[in-house]
Amino acid sequence: MSRLSAVGWVFLLSGLGCGYRFTSRSAGLPEGVHAVCAPVFRNDTPEPGLELLFTQAFRQELVRAGALGGTGACDASVEGVVVSVSSAPTTGAEPVYQGNTLVTGPRLASYRASAAVLLRLSKAGRVMSETTVSGNEDFLPGTTSASGDVLEAEANRQAALHRLAETLMREGFDRLANGW
Repeated sequence: MSRLSAVGWVFLLSGLGCGYRFTSRSAGLPEGVHAVCAPVFRNDTPEPGLELLFTQAFRQELVRAGALGGTGACDASVEGVVVSVSSAPTTGAEPVYQGNTLVTGPRLASYRASAAVLLRLSKAGRVMSETTVSGNEDFLPGTTSASGDVLEAEANRQAALHRLAETLMREGFDRLANGW
C-alpha cells in the first residue's frame, strides 16, 4: 500500500510541475492593459458586412477575457482590417454507377471559405502588437439538385464565415495578448 501511495505522490507532484496554470485570459495583455476598445473594423474586401461579423467576434473574445472597455474607459484599442475573403470549390464527388446505370452524377462535394484579418493593438497612438490571422473553413453545397441549391449553399457559406470569424478572432486575441 505504501508503494501505491508513493507512486500517487510522484504523479501528483509531476502534474503540479507540468507548467499548466489557471489564469484569466486578460492577464496576458501587454503593458498592464485591462480594458480594450474595438471600433468597427475596416473592410477592404468587396463583400459587404464582413467588418461587422469580425468586429462582433473580436468583441466577444474581449468579453470572454473580461477586457472589453466602454467608451472613454479604454487603456488601448484594437484596429482591425478584413484584408481578404474568398470561396472556392475544394473537392468533387465522382459519379456512382451500379453496373452500367448511373445512380448519382458528378457533383461538388465541398467548398472552402478563406479570410485574412490584420489586427493592431495600440495604446496612446503607439502600436504595441500587430498580427495577421488567416484561415479557412469548409462548407457543403446545396443538396436539392445535382448543381446544388444556391440559397442553401449561401446559408452554409455564411455559417462557415461565422465559424471562421470566431476562430480567427480567438487566435488573433491570443496573439495580441501574448505579443506574437
